[in-house]
Amino acid sequence: MSTQVVDTESAREFMREAMGNISVEDQHAIAGELQRKHDRFREWLGAPGRLRPDQLHSLLRSIFSTRRRVREFLEGPAASDLPAAIDALLHSGEPLDARFQSFCDRMASMPETIRHDLASELLHFTFPDQYWLWTRWVWDRNTRTGALSLVTMDYELSGETLGETYLRIGRATAFVHETGRAAGFTAVSGGDFGVDIFLACVYCVYLYTTVRMRMTREFNRVIPELPELARRFLGVYRMEN
Repeated sequence: MSTQVVDTESAREFMREAMGNISVEDQHAIAGELQRKHDRFREWLGAPGRLRPDQLHSLLRSIFSTRRRVREFLEGPAASDLPAAIDALLHSGEPLDARFQSFCDRMASMPETIRHDLASELLHFTFPDQYWLWTRWVWDRNTRTGALSLVTMDYELSGETLGETYLRIGRATAFVHETGRAAGFTAVSGGDFGVDIFLACVYCVYLYTTVRMRMTREFNRVIPELPELARRFLGVYRMEN
């Protein structure tokens, strides 16, 4: 793979724009909130074992794409299989792409983007040093938009399957992480979550630019400020205890 996966100038420009709307202190605070989210995931999912209903409810509420669809997961067709599917995703000895694909297949009653959002959040926030985020705002393979596409070049993010796509997203994310540290466009390392904060900021800037072009001034006013919007995307806005 070419080492020029990351469009460094675009990445720097997005971060410069973001820094006008989010302070270093806010970025540090978000990193701390992501650490607390990880602590919860690791406590409940770090070893094989079935989740209690209240724990599963809390986890689903801390994920942007499932926050408002908890009832569908807990009462819908996939409800009885969800705890076992989570165990297999996190702790099966199968290759990562196979585990990821199997989980998404088992959640077939839900939209594709929600399935891969949930799978990647479970993996990443349980074992952040091993896995990465693939949410629809990171990369939507149907619309071919997302934060990663804005800061990479000449790299195909979508694979033939969801499992293969997750591996491709991981490679691109690793390049963004390493390039960001070397080039200095990630102002806050955030430990295992620095690249998450950076990509969330990138997508917020993109969204603001798009909305300003298409929507009325009155509608623009109801969009949250960047720190709140980034927290929403990362599932830590008003995180429940």
